[in-house]
Amino acid sequence: MKSLYLILFLFFCNSCSSSVTEKSLNGIKTGRLLYQDNFEKLSSHWVIETPSNKNSKVYTDSGKLIIDVAAGATVWFNKKLSGNYLISYTRKVVVNKRVNDRLSDFNQFWMASDPKNTNLFTRTGVFEEYDSLSLYYMGMGGNTNTTTRFRKYFGDGSKPLLKEYLDKGHLLQPNKEYLITLVVKNGLSECFVNGQKYFSYKDEVPLVEGYFGFRTTWSRQEVSNFKIFSLK
Repeated sequence: MKSLYLILFLFFCNSCSSSVTEKSLNGIKTGRLLYQDNFEKLSSHWVIETPSNKNSKVYTDSGKLIIDVAAGATVWFNKKLSGNYLISYTRKVVVNKRVNDRLSDFNQFWMASDPKNTNLFTRTGVFEEYDSLSLYYMGMGGNTNTTTRFRKYFGDGSKPLLKEYLDKGHLLQPNKEYLITLVVKNGLSECFVNGQKYFSYKDEVPLVEGYFGFRTTWSRQEVSNFKIFSLK
């Protein structure tokens, strides 16, 4: 009988844990877990684009992806995503007097594709090289932490600014962990930062498939608890 009570207790605790997980994803009901990475090692699912520099490196340490770069960098998840999905991860900009420590450019690409090349992964990390891609972009704390922006790249060099924040509340704080939740559903893209909705964009001509990537320029950042879920 005690064993039965223990099993029921563990089942109840696991159910509570699942409920808390859903709430932490802004109340959005998720489907199947498609992928997760606890960054115990740098897996082959990640493609790194950054200029060669002795002060730049991307690696894993203590369950975190470390992007420690002296110039631009994009770290792509190399599986093409389509349909309705949710991406969740924790990220922070580390500032502690090291060579690349700079409070800026907490960015991400998603639904990225190259209209002229089936192979997306051909760039060196220089930001302007990505102007020819088709994608959505969120740049938090850009321009040395003075702007937070949302754009759509059309694949022809045009990338109109769709929304912008300039107030301190939407900019970065050093060494602060941010839970990022990205929702893609039926042409709608939404970005949540610590549960607060920063951007919501219903695209009349939506991008229907593409790649996700972490993006930054001259900074040291840590990423952990990366997960991708399908959406019901």
